[in-house]
Amino acid sequence: MIITSSYQELIDAKRAIAAFKATKPEEYRQFQRIIHLTRQLQFNFQYMGCLIMGEDSSKYRPQVNDDYILTVYNREVGKLKADPKAKDIKALLSAYKQIGYGKLCELILGKKPISLVGPAVV
Repeated sequence: MIITSSYQELIDAKRAIAAFKATKPEEYRQFQRIIHLTRQLQFNFQYMGCLIMGEDSSKYRPQVNDDYILTVYNREVGKLKADPKAKDIKALLSAYKQIGYGKLCELILGKKPISLVGPAVV
């Protein structure tokens, strides 16, 4: 699937992320930790987003040699989802789903919106 995002959509998402960070710092840090774990394991951000949102993630499931790693990852994401405060993270993901979970995560990781403009394959 191809997702296209405009510069204005990315700027809006960046502002929402900044507001989320300022108003919900604990939830922001929890989400940021999962994003860093996803990146460290070289998993797809779309997979992470689908897991958090309860969507079908089978299409984005990473190919790993050791299922234990995937089990640990899924357990960590499950802990995040089980937290009552995760509704705020889900709201952020839902509000900017049209730009893609990957681009939203890249913004959280500090990428500039201009570098993310245009189509992306998810």
